[in-house]
Amino acid sequence: MEWKPDEQGLQQILQLLKESQSPDTSTQRSVQQRLEQLNQYPDFNNYLIFVLTKLKSEDEPTRSLSGLILKNNVKAHYHNFPNGVSDFIKSECLQNIGDSSPLIRATVGILITTIASKGELQNWPELLPNLCLLLDSEDYNTCEGAFGALQKICEDSAEILDSDMLDRPLNVMIPKFLQFFTHRSPKIRSHAIACVNQFIISRTQALMLHIDPFIENLFALATDDEPEVRKNVCRALVMLLEVRLDRLLPHMHNIIEYMLQRTQDQDENVALEACEFWLTLAEQPVCKEVLCGHLSQLIPVLVNGMKYSEIDIILLKGDIEEDEAIPDNEQDIRPRFHRSRTVAQQHEGDGIEEEDDDDDELDDDDAISDWNLRKCSAAALDVLANVFRDDLLVHILPLLKELLFHPEWVVKESGILVLGAIAEGCMQGMIPYLPELIPHLIQCLSDKKALVRSITCWTLSRYAHWVVSQPPDIYLKPLMTELLKRILDSNKRVQEAACSAFATLEEEACTELVPYLAFILDTLVYAFNKYQHKNLLILYDAIGTLADSVGHHLNKPEYIQMLMPPLIQKWNQLKDEDKDLFPLLECLSSVATALQSGFLPYCEPVYQRCVNLVQKTLAQAMLHQSQPDQYEAPDKDFMIVALDLLSGLAEGLGGTIEQLVARSNILTLMYQCMQDKMPEVRQSSFALLGDLTKACFQHVKPCIGDFMPILGTNLNPELISVCNNATWAIGEISIQMGPEMQPYVAMVLHQLVEIINRPNTPKTLLENTAITIGRLGYVCPQEVAPMLQQFIRPWCTSLRNIRDNEEKDSAFRGICTMISVNPGGVVQDFIFFCDAVASWVNPKEDLREMFYKILHGFKNQVGEENWRRFADQFPMPLKERLAAFYGV
Repeated sequence: MEWKPDEQGLQQILQLLKESQSPDTSTQRSVQQRLEQLNQYPDFNNYLIFVLTKLKSEDEPTRSLSGLILKNNVKAHYHNFPNGVSDFIKSECLQNIGDSSPLIRATVGILITTIASKGELQNWPELLPNLCLLLDSEDYNTCEGAFGALQKICEDSAEILDSDMLDRPLNVMIPKFLQFFTHRSPKIRSHAIACVNQFIISRTQALMLHIDPFIENLFALATDDEPEVRKNVCRALVMLLEVRLDRLLPHMHNIIEYMLQRTQDQDENVALEACEFWLTLAEQPVCKEVLCGHLSQLIPVLVNGMKYSEIDIILLKGDIEEDEAIPDNEQDIRPRFHRSRTVAQQHEGDGIEEEDDDDDELDDDDAISDWNLRKCSAAALDVLANVFRDDLLVHILPLLKELLFHPEWVVKESGILVLGAIAEGCMQGMIPYLPELIPHLIQCLSDKKALVRSITCWTLSRYAHWVVSQPPDIYLKPLMTELLKRILDSNKRVQEAACSAFATLEEEACTELVPYLAFILDTLVYAFNKYQHKNLLILYDAIGTLADSVGHHLNKPEYIQMLMPPLIQKWNQLKDEDKDLFPLLECLSSVATALQSGFLPYCEPVYQRCVNLVQKTLAQAMLHQSQPDQYEAPDKDFMIVALDLLSGLAEGLGGTIEQLVARSNILTLMYQCMQDKMPEVRQSSFALLGDLTKACFQHVKPCIGDFMPILGTNLNPELISVCNNATWAIGEISIQMGPEMQPYVAMVLHQLVEIINRPNTPKTLLENTAITIGRLGYVCPQEVAPMLQQFIRPWCTSLRNIRDNEEKDSAFRGICTMISVNPGGVVQDFIFFCDAVASWVNPKEDLREMFYKILHGFKNQVGEENWRRFADQFPMPLKERLAAFYGV
């Protein structure tokens, strides 16, 4: 018995489908409600498939919409469909995949894929064989419809297709797809390649068996007339470069020649896909060898791709010079992610070592569809500059001369971008030209085209390191003066680029900026009243970075008077739910740390609000946990940022925060945060624990019995930052606890020793682990010293590169104390201890004394002759330092 619709019901549903195409939102809402009600009827979905596949009298948009509503129902309720209904839908889909209308075919294809992805590939065994059979149909529509569905299934269910669950259908499907690479229809050829392409990156066995015919077929299609086919060929070659370089190598010369042509394809989508090839090739070890002969052709092609296209300029509103008064479109503002606080050590010759964060990526036109030929070409030039270094300049310099002084702004702009893209890789070779180029770029900062001014900001920031290394009056001062003017530009894109560039300059220049602080603050504060929403967020960043860079030099009454009122005014305007609090809190955290006592007048309201944010978020999370239907989950970023600002306050204000802590329930809240299931929350709460331990231990001490077991369970190096901050906090606590730390040592020591011996542990974590082991040994030598032999070697190597400071001091006192308890534990690795001692520039007198005793004790123990043989293994600098400082 075939299912038949009831005429009246059918009319009602058609009426609904018509109404749902109305632009009026209230009509839309009532349609939504009625659709929800109809879902109560088991055969409602039969009506929907009937309209899609059988009701040819209806217009196509209505039929397609019926299918899309059915697709949503499948997504939400498929497991509740009665068997009869799901069988009817499946058979209708397979019979109508070849509908004469492309829109209906595509809709049926989407519906099939959605059913397949609901785990139905197993329960619909005839689906794949049937679709593969339909590929052989003489009827174009049937073949194209089946291929469209297969392509979507390959995209959505690639993993299941390649598993034993389905009896490995790909062994049949892939050879089948390869036969269609030569089909007379371009659409079918394109589908066929797209299907196979889904299985390259995962190195699917069924494809690897046919890899040679696949590559031959790709070569045969290399110059296809259809752009979509060429695009898929390029995409395939880019992926093969990653996973089957061995198969491409014999043909590499021809592939490179081909990709050079495709990167200049008339169709920008093909050109973009081809341009990815250079990015991927640069990551392969063979890059230099296979590409060096082609650079003279490739470089001009990439440089040419870096010009704005006419479309780009229209999309960027490149003809609008002044837009500072136009409010931002809220959709354009990217979500901000807060990077939680990580505690790190300072190293010789630098500030705090950050993990590499690429803030200076080409982010100059984020409003356009993000990735385009210009960005891809620039990124490719950047990575190739890092591979070929100064060898690239032979090919670039002649082009640059022509571009940088070109009368047409679009060409000149691309030259400035080229100069920025090669900055990292070709820096050494560029140095001789910079004395001439930097002043030229500083002039370009006042070009009449906004897009030229904005790219110049970025390029100059890429050379900030060099600028700062020169006498300040020659380059730094003029650069800073012009960049500050651009921060107040009348074009929003320029404001943004200038603010970001200035933040980079601040990081490089650090205290070199101190003489100009009044001038800098003047500009940044003026920008506060000028900026629209999006750039305000970047301005906070520039102010925070300034505070990080100049530190306590900011703590002067006249600077505080300029900077704090506008920040606090914003702080008071923002509601607790406003995500703009993130960058503002980050900024205030840097400012509080820099100002130290200067922040006192602002401290209380800021502290209170942070505690409230944490409390609110925790309360919301508990409500959500107990009644998930009633309450939505909170955004925990608010709590994380608040914890980090509290850390900044504790670090900046030290002991003066004591009264605020005494009057609040922060320790109770922190205890909850330390057990949160989100790692970033725990990470920030451990950083705060360490900072409060340093600032006002009297309030932390009563809770140590509760905190220590939690710290012990968080020493899991899989979560690096959580583990790092927990480790650091344990070290700070042990210094404050002294011998009373004894009951807790066993909770943490074994994990710490395991972490310090793990291969590939990140440097920051190793250093903090070594310091904490040293500090535990300092306060409880009897407990830690017996394990000395298990950690002394990695302990010494991880601490030899950090600067002399309090943390290093207490750690080394600990190691000396442990050596006196267990001298045998160090004998085998004594050379490492000598090397670590020599890394001190000027230890305190009593610590130097401890070193002296241990070195001479060892020397006397082994005797003059053995010591000389031992010391002969030392590298010369080590020998000299130990002789000069310790007379051994």
